[in-house]
Amino acid sequence: MPDSSTGSTGSTARPSRRTVLAATAGVTTALAAGGTVHAATGPHGPDDKSLRALISRMTLEEKVGQLFVMRVYGHSATDPDQADIDANLEEIGVRTAAELLARYRVGGIIYFAWAHNTRAPHQIADLSNGIQKASLGLPRGLPVLISTDQEHGIVARVGQPATLLPGAMAVGAGGSRADAGALGRVAGRELRALGIRQNYSPVADVNVNPANPVIGVRSFGSDPEAVARLVTSEIKGYETSGVASTAKHFPGHGDTVTDSHDDLPYIHHTREQWDELDAPPFRAAVAAGIDSIMTAHIVVPALDGSEDPATLSHPILTGILRDELGYDGVVVTDSLGMEGVRTKYGDDRVAVLALKAGVDQLLNPPSLDVAWNAVLNAVRDGELTEDRLEESILRVLRLKARLGLFKDPYVSHAGVDRTVGTRAHLATADRITERTTTLLVNEGGLLPLSRRRQPRLLVVGADPASPSGTTGPPTGVLADALTGLGFTATALSTGTAPSGATIAKAVAAAQDADAVIVGTYNVSASSSQKTLVEQLLATGKPVVAVAIRNPYDVAHLPGVQAYLASYSWTDVELRAAARVIAGRVNPRGTLPVPVQRADDPAAALYPVGYGLRF
Repeated sequence: MPDSSTGSTGSTARPSRRTVLAATAGVTTALAAGGTVHAATGPHGPDDKSLRALISRMTLEEKVGQLFVMRVYGHSATDPDQADIDANLEEIGVRTAAELLARYRVGGIIYFAWAHNTRAPHQIADLSNGIQKASLGLPRGLPVLISTDQEHGIVARVGQPATLLPGAMAVGAGGSRADAGALGRVAGRELRALGIRQNYSPVADVNVNPANPVIGVRSFGSDPEAVARLVTSEIKGYETSGVASTAKHFPGHGDTVTDSHDDLPYIHHTREQWDELDAPPFRAAVAAGIDSIMTAHIVVPALDGSEDPATLSHPILTGILRDELGYDGVVVTDSLGMEGVRTKYGDDRVAVLALKAGVDQLLNPPSLDVAWNAVLNAVRDGELTEDRLEESILRVLRLKARLGLFKDPYVSHAGVDRTVGTRAHLATADRITERTTTLLVNEGGLLPLSRRRQPRLLVVGADPASPSGTTGPPTGVLADALTGLGFTATALSTGTAPSGATIAKAVAAAQDADAVIVGTYNVSASSSQKTLVEQLLATGKPVVAVAIRNPYDVAHLPGVQAYLASYSWTDVELRAAARVIAGRVNPRGTLPVPVQRADDPAAALYPVGYGLRF
C-alpha cells in the first residue's frame, strides 16, 4: 500500500486495518503484562493501570519527548518540499516529521499554515496519518496528539474549503450559548476528520482593556460572566465532537497593553480583581471538564510576588490552578518561542522551570534540542524527578486515550469529504454570523441601502494581511458580496495607513458612486484612516463605515452616517455585513465590550449591550 503521507491521488488517507494493527503493535506489546496478558482497557483505550505500565517501560529519553509539542515544516510526514526540509534542518536538525518523531519521540505536533501543514483537507489528513504511522512504527510507539490554533475569526490555521466561523467577540455580540456550542461542534468535527484532536480554543480571557494588542476580538467580551457562559458552551460543543478544547490564557490576558509575543506584559490586578474579572471563565471551564488549559506569558504580581511569568510560576499553576481551582487536566504552555517567556531566563531554563511550575506539555520551543536536553539533564542531575515527568505523561496519555487515539488514530479521505466544508456546516456558519453584526450608528435611516437609490457603491478601506478565513482582500470580498446582492460595487484598497495620494484617489472615485463603504481597521486619533473617512464625508456622498476588527473605531469617526462592527475581516463576517447593508437581514448583534469616548476614555460612548435595529 502506498504511504498515505504522500498525498498521491491513487491512495486514500486511511490505512487498511492490517496497517493499523501492525502500526499499533508497539502499544499493544508495551501494554502487555508479562508478555502474555493484555492489560485492561476502557471504552476508548487503555485505563490508568495500563498507562502506568506503559510509562514504566519507557526510557528516560522517551519520557522527556512525550512532554513536547513541536512544529515541523512540510505538507508530508516523509516527503516534504525541499524548502521545508531546509527549514526543518535549520530550526530542528531533522529533515521531516518522521525524523522528528524518531529522534525526539515528541508526544505532540502543532500545525501551522505558515509551516505548510494545512494546504488542503486531503493533504492535512494524509499528513496526520503519516505522522501517526511514523510514531506508531517506533519501539513503544505511541499515537501523537496533533493540535492547532483554530479559534476562528482572525486566528485560523485551517482555511477554506473548511468551514470558517465568526471569532469570539462576534459570537459575544450574538450572545447565544447555542451558537457557541454549535461553533464548537462544527469546528471540532472538521478538525477531527483531518486528524487534529486538540484545538487551542476557546479564548477565556476577559478583554477589559480596549488597548489590548494581542487579545481584543479574540475574546468573547468584557463581562466575565458572559464570557464564562460562552466558554462553557463552546467547550461542550468540542466535547461532543471528540476534540480536546483548550481554555487560554491562564490566569487571564485581558488587561494588558503589551503583546506577549514581543515582550513580557504585567497585569496589575489585585487578587480581588483577579477573582472578579479574570477567574470566572477559567473556573467555569474547569467545572465544564475542560481537556487542557494554556498558560499565559504574563506577570501578575498579586498572584506571584517573584514576578516570574505565569507559565513558570508554581504559585499560579500549582497553587491556584491545581490546588484552588481543582484542575487535574493537561496544562500546556503558550509557545515557548514568544518573547514574554524568554525575557527573564534562557531557553534551557524555561522548559525546566515550566515543568517545576506544574506544566504538562511544552509547546513549540525555539530550539527543541536545547529544551529537550535541558529537561533530560535536569532529571539526571536531580533537579527534576522521573516521578514528576510521569505525572505529566500520565495526564497526556489519559487525554490521548479519552480521544480514542489508542483505538484508532487514523482518518480517511471519505471522512474528510463527509465532514469538512459541508453545505450544512457552511449554512450554520452563515446563520451564526448573521446574529453577530452590530449596528451602532444609522443617521437618517441610511441603512439599509437601496438598489434603486444607491445602485453604485465604492468599497474602500484597509486590507490587512488575510487570515485563513479569507479568499481575498476585504474590500474585494465585501464588494463581491454586495454585487451578488444586486448592487454594482467597485473595490479600491486604501490600506491601513492611506497616503494623501491614496486618499485623493478614493475621493475622486467616490464622485461616480451613489454611496461609499469604508472598511476601517483599528482607527486612532492620529490615523490617516480617520482623514480618509472625513474627506469622503466631505464629498456629500452617503458613507457607511464597517469596523473589520476592533469595534472601538467609531469613537474616532464623528459624523459618520452609518457604522457597523463585523469583528473580523473573514469572508463569513464580511458577507454577513453585506447582507445587513443590503437589508437582507436585520442587524441583531449588541456590543460585548463598551466603546469609550475618544475625548474622555472614562466615559462610555456606547455601553455593553448597545445595538440598533432597522
